[in-house]
Amino acid sequence: MTSITSPPAPPAPGPDAPSAWVRRWAHLVPPGAPVLDLACGAGRHLRWFRAQGHPVTGVDRDPQAVQAAAREGEAIAADIENGAWPLAGRQFGGVVVTNYLWRPLQPAIVQCVAPGGVLIYETFAQGQETVGRPARPEFLLQPGELLRACTDLRTVAYEDGFVDAPARFVQRIAAVRPAAGAAGPLRYRLHS
Repeated sequence: MTSITSPPAPPAPGPDAPSAWVRRWAHLVPPGAPVLDLACGAGRHLRWFRAQGHPVTGVDRDPQAVQAAAREGEAIAADIENGAWPLAGRQFGGVVVTNYLWRPLQPAIVQCVAPGGVLIYETFAQGQETVGRPARPEFLLQPGELLRACTDLRTVAYEDGFVDAPARFVQRIAAVRPAAGAAGPLRYRLHS
């Protein structure tokens, strides 16, 4: 599948600002719906979504990051690569993943998207090894990998390629799960 070229989002000040990709597609999260940020770090996306009126949950394995994220909402300390999945049975109107990849979790991440909700995912892709870290193949998405992981969802936007400032190869997707009982085509507003 050919990647979708979209106009760049306005730059956000500072390293603690939310990802431009996340901000661009955040309007697909139903109003007031809970949002999950997986591998949340200190909570830049939690802070932003909470300011938009969403209850937020963050998961990270770093105790200091979890402590910082707890200021924004629910913060769960968990080593999701080596331990039990801490969100079994829970679903969210928005699921955000940035700069993180652990392939065995992809099905669980997709299952966390509630009916009517959206997955907003952005991380490094093949080619990144030519410009910086991460450089190991296990941390870089293969071409089309996010599309294949989201076959149970409806892809709204997908990009796979090189991004400037900072120079990096990324793959990113915004994909929605149809609302329960929804008939006919999905309706969602795209920003132009």
